Amino acid sequence: MVTATARNSGCHAQASCLTCSERSRSICASCGPEELRQLEAIRFFRSYEPRQTILLDGDMVDFVGTIISGMVSLTKIMPDGRIQMVAMLRPGNFLGHPYRTQASYNAVASTSVVMCGFRRQPFENLLRKIPELGQGLLEQSSKELDAAREWMLLLGRKTAREKVASFLIIFAREKVAQDPSFLKKQMHLDLPYTRAEMGDYLGLSLETVSRQFTALRDDGIVDPQGKRGVTILNYAALLSETGDDADGGWLA
Repeated sequence: MVTATARNSGCHAQASCLTCSERSRSICASCGPEELRQLEAIRFFRSYEPRQTILLDGDMVDFVGTIISGMVSLTKIMPDGRIQMVAMLRPGNFLGHPYRTQASYNAVASTSVVMCGFRRQPFENLLRKIPELGQGLLEQSSKELDAAREWMLLLGRKTAREKVASFLIIFAREKVAQDPSFLKKQMHLDLPYTRAEMGDYLGLSLETVSRQFTALRDDGIVDPQGKRGVTILNYAALLSETGDDADGGWLA
């Protein structure tokens, strides 16, 4: 369900889908002007504050949507209270499942979030009418499946050091994509997660996460700052610590 404190966002209310900055990587990327006009007719915008719950596992859900800005964590809570993250949604990613009325995870805003939403039934109707929209949803689902498989690898087979390095690379790569000069210079990251939350999501204790940050600092790779901040001193060295054979970009 949409929580009581969620609010309609006016900042995007008059924006055309044609000029949307996230359209190129969203499910409507291949839609033409007429198809986008039909989507505009049924869309709405909502914003969420950091740490605000968007969906609860088991909720009846009557909407789906694309993340326009911010980050959303999809999590499961185990019977003993432990939290396991199953996915991170970023701008362009799709939240929710058409044709499924019940949430199968918790969705929490990790940062301030703006979502372009659609009521389920009108959206399902457009899926049947617009092949490009269905193709976009299929492509998003395929990327989500690939990311889930890589997340399984991270949790099941990587060492604590590789897990922490891989987690940091997720965010570092976004800055490198925006400015390739960060490949050869320091970059500061304000992470959306505390060290304790990182431990919950990576299956590590807070003490283990802290030890790995200390070890990476002692090796001149990162410089931790406070509960969320970290400066990447050597991107190439951090990438080499992920244990990946390719470029470490498994959650792009």
